[in-house]
Amino acid sequence: MAEAEGHVAEPGDWFESLPIEAKHGDFLRRIADLLLTDAVFEGTKPLDVTGGSPVLRWCDPEDMASRLAEHRPSGDGRPATQEQLLAFVRFVVDYSVKTGHPHFFNQLFSSLDPYGLAGQWLTDALNPSVYTYEVAPVFTLMEEEILLSMRKLVFGDGHPSANGGDGIFCPGGSMANGCAINVARYKFAPEVKASGLHGLPRLVLFASEDAHYSIYKMAALQGLGEDGVFVVKTDPEGRMDVGHLESQIDSALAKGYAPFMVVATAGTTVLGAFDPLPKIFKVCERYGLWMHVDAAWGGGLLFSKKHRGLLAGIERADSVAWNPHKLLAVPQQCSTLLLRHGGLLSACHSRSASYLFQKDKFYDTSYDVGDKYLQCGRRVDALKFWMMWKAKGTIGLQKHVDKIMDNIKYFLGQVQRRASFKLVLENPAFANVCFWFVPPRLQGSQNSPEYWSEIHKVAPRIKEKMMKKGSLMVNYQPLRDWPNFFRFVLQNSGTNHKDMDFVLNEIEQLGKYM
Repeated sequence: MAEAEGHVAEPGDWFESLPIEAKHGDFLRRIADLLLTDAVFEGTKPLDVTGGSPVLRWCDPEDMASRLAEHRPSGDGRPATQEQLLAFVRFVVDYSVKTGHPHFFNQLFSSLDPYGLAGQWLTDALNPSVYTYEVAPVFTLMEEEILLSMRKLVFGDGHPSANGGDGIFCPGGSMANGCAINVARYKFAPEVKASGLHGLPRLVLFASEDAHYSIYKMAALQGLGEDGVFVVKTDPEGRMDVGHLESQIDSALAKGYAPFMVVATAGTTVLGAFDPLPKIFKVCERYGLWMHVDAAWGGGLLFSKKHRGLLAGIERADSVAWNPHKLLAVPQQCSTLLLRHGGLLSACHSRSASYLFQKDKFYDTSYDVGDKYLQCGRRVDALKFWMMWKAKGTIGLQKHVDKIMDNIKYFLGQVQRRASFKLVLENPAFANVCFWFVPPRLQGSQNSPEYWSEIHKVAPRIKEKMMKKGSLMVNYQPLRDWPNFFRFVLQNSGTNHKDMDFVLNEIEQLGKYM
């Protein structure tokens, strides 16, 4: 670039000297090309003779810190060149986990949906904040329509709970559970909004031992304390023991506590268990308790005519947490809280700030929905889901779910056929398959006193090998008295039976000499 007379060009002058339309256009086009090539197309293709990429390029934290330091903003305040910025983007892509990769099975989210990505780009390009109709006219209506459609799936199309209920998008399933606790508490004791817990009996809720850890976090955050969560035992399949639930409620009442809520789970994080919702509803009805269903993981089954029976009874819930970014593979993040009761969210959360929610606006202010949210400024998490639903249709989302369940059935059958693998649950209900890998040296020694302590060490070692190789990511954990086991979870309908075979072959290869 030519220098102006008497001026020494600085690194960032390439940008300042461009016409306004070229300033952004050229740079963003290069960024988009880089992302589409490296993060999307190559980043979602397994390694083979034709190319592809690893799931991740492992780098120890200390080494990563050193590499990242090379890309810090300049210490002397000078702007970066376009090439330096592009090099930084390449660095981020190169060393990030490719969650859309067909061999990423580490968390309850994955995949890279092109329609969802387009929706996310559209959201970021417009940079909206959704609290009033005047600043987000399309998105306020879009959110309400998506939430209504989801309520119809949960409570039944045409049921009063769908049209007369309510809902919000939340920054993750943990916050959806937290909002459910807050609303249930308000329903039980409305004075808590103004006066807090002062003067109230001790409020307690109930959740299974396999419920999401956010229940405890949110109970602590809202002043109930972690001890305010009474733990209910589960059966051998990981489902809530309803008999023990009743005894825990009776125990709380005998102590003078005030039970107000039961948290059931539809798809537990580790085992993928579904609590017996119809039986839990009867208990809640008998004791006058709010029934919340954490269906963050399992809610997507509502799209499947073949598998939605696992959610039988969810239509009786008072509130439901459902994360489309999990089973339905909507880009992070997309989490909702759905209520059968209208008006409660607003009564519980609203503050009517006059600088946002004026009642004398020139349009119907019932469309200013932001006051029922705990957040003020927030992203449009509905748009990417809207794009996917519109592009694929309800039929396409059903096919997505059914293919996942077909792949899981195949994967389970392959685990059962291999002597090196032992299932934690012989007949898992959902898209979680938990298993131990038994190295050749331990096979046939189940009665040895060291057997299970040795098995406990296997999964962490294999996990280290797969991550450093970059070939695969599958999570592991212990649970109750069980030593470390692998938890294979699936949301990516772009995978196939060949990918299922790869997982087991790779674990066998990495672990055969342990």
